[in-house]
Amino acid sequence: MFNTKVSSLISKLEGQQDAIPSERKEALKLLSDKVKEMLEELGSAQFTIICTHNSRRSQLGQLWIKVAAMHYGIDNVYTFSGGTESTAFNHRMVDAIARAGFDIDSISGGDNPKYKIDFGANDPSLDILYSKKFDESYNPQKNYIAIMVCDSANEACPFVPGCWARFPMMYSDPKAFDGTDLEASKYSERLEEIGRDMLYMMSLLG
Repeated sequence: MFNTKVSSLISKLEGQQDAIPSERKEALKLLSDKVKEMLEELGSAQFTIICTHNSRRSQLGQLWIKVAAMHYGIDNVYTFSGGTESTAFNHRMVDAIARAGFDIDSISGGDNPKYKIDFGANDPSLDILYSKKFDESYNPQKNYIAIMVCDSANEACPFVPGCWARFPMMYSDPKAFDGTDLEASKYSERLEEIGRDMLYMMSLLG
């Protein structure tokens, strides 16, 4: 299902779950309970991960929830992301995802390029990663869990139309380190933090 490098990263992050703060674990447990409820009542669970520009953290949320569901064999989980405005999937985050071992390929260019991550023959979805507003027609319009991953989007969207549930789950923006010597390490750090959390959350469904 996953290549060797990604599988090793998943194992590493599973081994670091004691590093997740207890308050965060409690929030992830509430999220996991809602996912379980949704799967039982609707037969599937949809997520839209929301950040202001849909350029960094929300893309990671979309990726990692899908990876975690595949890793733990949880079917009928569908992941999306969006912003309060549309910009572009930041190339620094694309590079961080590639460094982590994911096979990420550009499928269109321009100011807002689109990407596909290849998980092999066992991947039944057609997920496309690109920047968009959270209510764009590509994303679900109802019966989805909205996860707010930045303060500004959380404040701008106290109510998310059509969502089944709304969860604020803040992560620091690696953009603060753009152009510095810490740029690559901070992007990778955020990738691993979100991955660790989403793997923990999905593991609770087992």
